[in-house]
Amino acid sequence: MSENRIQNFKNRGKDSNALRRMRNDVTIQLRKTNRENQVLKRRNITEDEPVSPLQERNSQQQTVTQLPLATIEEYLKSNDDKVIFEAVQISRKMLSKQRNPPIKDFIASGLVSMFVAILERFDNASLQFEAAWVLTNIASGSSDETKVVVEAGAVPRFVKLLTSPQPQVCEQAVWALGNIAGDGPNLRNFVLAHGALGPLLGLIQLDINIQFLRNITWTLSNLCRNKNPPPETAAVEQILPALAHLIKCTDKEVLSDTCWGLSYLTDGTNDRIQLVIDSGILLSLIPLLGHPEVNVVTPSLRAVGNIVTGSDDQTQLVIQHNALFYFKNLLTHSKASIVKEATWAISNITAGPKEQIQSVINAGLVPLIIDVLKGNNSARDFKSQKEAVWAITNFTSASTTEQIDFLVQKGVIEPMCHLLEVKDTKIILVLLDGFKNILTAASNTDTVMEVVCNEMHENEGVQRIESLQTHQNFEVYKAALALIDKFFSEESAEETEEMAPEATSKGFTFGTPQSLPVGGFQF
Repeated sequence: MSENRIQNFKNRGKDSNALRRMRNDVTIQLRKTNRENQVLKRRNITEDEPVSPLQERNSQQQTVTQLPLATIEEYLKSNDDKVIFEAVQISRKMLSKQRNPPIKDFIASGLVSMFVAILERFDNASLQFEAAWVLTNIASGSSDETKVVVEAGAVPRFVKLLTSPQPQVCEQAVWALGNIAGDGPNLRNFVLAHGALGPLLGLIQLDINIQFLRNITWTLSNLCRNKNPPPETAAVEQILPALAHLIKCTDKEVLSDTCWGLSYLTDGTNDRIQLVIDSGILLSLIPLLGHPEVNVVTPSLRAVGNIVTGSDDQTQLVIQHNALFYFKNLLTHSKASIVKEATWAISNITAGPKEQIQSVINAGLVPLIIDVLKGNNSARDFKSQKEAVWAITNFTSASTTEQIDFLVQKGVIEPMCHLLEVKDTKIILVLLDGFKNILTAASNTDTVMEVVCNEMHENEGVQRIESLQTHQNFEVYKAALALIDKFFSEESAEETEEMAPEATSKGFTFGTPQSLPVGGFQF
């Protein structure tokens, strides 16, 4: 088939950029309640009620773990550091409770500014550590609660603590800044504007404690988070070399948060995607699609999926790095969210030119996509089926007749016909678009057209499309009517015969078209 002919049946007015769908369009959103996703904020909770690691345990030490807030305020106003320390440490223990920490009570008491002031006590690292822990847990609360900590002036003080000679103090500052940055784009930018990034990146050392490295990586990922607006380009360019270093770590938590950071940075415009590609990180990112831990696979797949929403060239780089090799396992994964995300990623690859469609074919993925379309995969899920509808329709939009024939031979018509009965109007429209593309391409080859039409009739596809002509949605009605008129009406089938002149002894005569049967055509 010529290129002109391909353009004739391709989705009119649409190119690969129009067919590819960014994450918002498929409503795959990050939510605090989704346990598979990275958490926005975290409280520092311990079960063993430790004292500050900078203070030696005293066997005679009081075991009081709660005081009235008025007493705590009184202690904090003392001139005796031991009394102040006791008040701050008890506050930390109260706010470190697993359930229902009294964050609101501490805020209402006006104590936050007093804890922030203690962050300036560079002469007493124990006090700094405990106060930082208190504020970390307050900042782990709601957006309004986090803002109280910020408005009390904590951010510049935490940035100073990033260079503390005491690792515990430094780590608690990292944690607190991570909670603040995780609140949203405004506070993320506020943290960046106070110069947190430089000293934070400087903490990544070869001999660093692994728990400390996990906290740094998590905070870095929160500094990448949110896209309305995204972080400044200069900050992204500063962060990417650190992520390229961290992605080589073997610790699964570090890998997971590194990939979450990359997923945030790639969830945007093509120029943002290009920044990630230019960092050279694809070489390390793509193999993580085959990682044994789901908590690593999920964000790495999300990042790769975001990249293939970009330009054809950006998508091609993912293909060239052998990403499709990993999709056999991803499309047959036992976890429904992985199957859905993988199918969405493939739908953005099949939205590309015929060469990229051929790459999907060559990787042996078409039968697996059709299995997802049928709901035959181990993680049966209608959300995954919807993504498979997009993947198939995108496949048909720029493919050659031979590629369409291959798709039909693999059994795509049957599940497409069955899915016409879903209640999702958008999916019905996408399916009708796919049928239009398949029928238009098949019409160039009699044998292919015969197979397609036979299968559509056998699986009640024509009957279902005909019934969609009474659908309450006008767009569905129009699309269904156009398909029936063009490919299945008696008028279209007999058009040539009826309208062709018939030679007689008196010259040429023309047939008169038959009138429509009452009630419409029956198939």
